[in-house]
Amino acid sequence: MKISDELIEELKTHKQYINQNRAIFEDGYLKDLNLVFCRQDGSPLPKSTLFNAFNRILKNAEIEKLPIHSTRHTHAVLLLESGASMKFIQKRLGHKIMAVTSDTYSHIFDKLENEAMDNFTNYMEKMTTKTDKN
Repeated sequence: MKISDELIEELKTHKQYINQNRAIFEDGYLKDLNLVFCRQDGSPLPKSTLFNAFNRILKNAEIEKLPIHSTRHTHAVLLLESGASMKFIQKRLGHKIMAVTSDTYSHIFDKLENEAMDNFTNYMEKMTTKTDKN
């Protein structure tokens, strides 16, 4: 799955941090788990750690509490608004059936459809104006 260059750089930096911890903990590091986000010794983070960090971020940004799953929904909405196709989003989210994706994001799709039709109408008006002048 494609990710941004910025995220790749962040993950490279994070991998250096993990490798430093592996060196410090040596045989005590739980490398068999091969976790990306873990405690310093490679053991799994408790779910509460992720939820608490997410809630702190929301609080600092003065955003009301949201379920962590909302980050997935936000990602999909931003992809749609940036012009990604519904098929691309379906694959990215791992939905087996397109109907799941289109039903879940139909409210955004309706907004984008209106914008697309407005753009099309404006484009056609410019085309007919050019034709009328010739």
